[in-house]
Amino acid sequence: MRASKKVTGRRISGSMAGLAALAGLAGLAWAARDVPAALGGRLAGARADRAARSPQFRDGVFHNRPGTPITAPAPDRNLLRELLFGKQKRRPSAPVPLVRPVAATPVDPARELNVIWYGHATTLIEIEGRRVLLDPVWSERCSPSATLGPRRLHEPPVRLDELPHLDAILISHDHYDHLDMATVRELTARQSAPFLVPLGVGAHLDRWGVPADRIVELDWAQTHRVADLEITCTAAQHFSGRGLRRNGTLWSSWVVAGRQRRVYYTGDSGYFAGYAEIGAAYGPFDVTLIQIGAYDHAWASIHMFPEEAVTAHVDLRGGLLVPVHWGTFNLALHDWSEPVDRLWAEAKARDVRLAVPRPGERVTVDDPPSVDAWWQAIA
Repeated sequence: MRASKKVTGRRISGSMAGLAALAGLAGLAWAARDVPAALGGRLAGARADRAARSPQFRDGVFHNRPGTPITAPAPDRNLLRELLFGKQKRRPSAPVPLVRPVAATPVDPARELNVIWYGHATTLIEIEGRRVLLDPVWSERCSPSATLGPRRLHEPPVRLDELPHLDAILISHDHYDHLDMATVRELTARQSAPFLVPLGVGAHLDRWGVPADRIVELDWAQTHRVADLEITCTAAQHFSGRGLRRNGTLWSSWVVAGRQRRVYYTGDSGYFAGYAEIGAAYGPFDVTLIQIGAYDHAWASIHMFPEEAVTAHVDLRGGLLVPVHWGTFNLALHDWSEPVDRLWAEAKARDVRLAVPRPGERVTVDDPPSVDAWWQAIA
């Protein structure tokens, strides 16, 4: 009798372990249910034919300019050790202050130029009565998974349903912190604006249900008109990829030009001679939106250091510099506040006009707020 009880106990215990394992597998399957779709589409058909004609495309992938590494090197042992045991303070010590945008002060529409930084690279440009949204990411994580990957350090200052009517949505490249499936799907449903993207990125949008007539794919130096705006896809020095395959889509920076006002956005890029060329061809710019965060010597060719961001701004013939790509996601080993501290010091040393808004704060380019070092109180 006792032997029978022991066997039964073992059977029950084994059954419970089996159920737990099945539940765990089911949980993993549920968490990963959107990952295949989030990986996006692949170049095929007419899209692949068009990519093959690009000067940037050869040997089946897109390339930076000759002589530039095409991608970031693999992490070495020292980098991994710093990631696990480094003493950097990679998160703020208190909540990031958010600002609810209020109505803009009425101005002559022909002279209107404001920017609202929502966090990371996501920024709204208000230019001459038009609204252009850059690299929108509203998800909790910049990842193909809703449960794994870098998590936001602050909430978006507005909901997607609170955005104004948009005239264009620009994507710089297909990395998860710049191109987010859930955000794209909601913007597709809520807005009617076209998505302007570098070559190949339209394959992702296709898979996510964006209508073909709302996808505009451009190569470097190609321009598309939206109402009274000329929007030009310009060069950058970076790489692309959402899965194991790299560089199947192009990366870019963007010029947004009205009749009187001009804006430049770097996307993600290392410092390169292209900035001076873009400044000569399309500048001067009233404001530049320049990537300053997620840098490291291990990938110096594809992300700028803050001091290089100031040099890029000068090369571009920029007026006001507004930093982006910092503060929202923890994507590198430097301290959370280091990018903007270094940028501010360099801007002062080189007499460059700078605005550092809180997420959600509108910057009127002709009358920007003074830099008040708000981030240092929570660093």
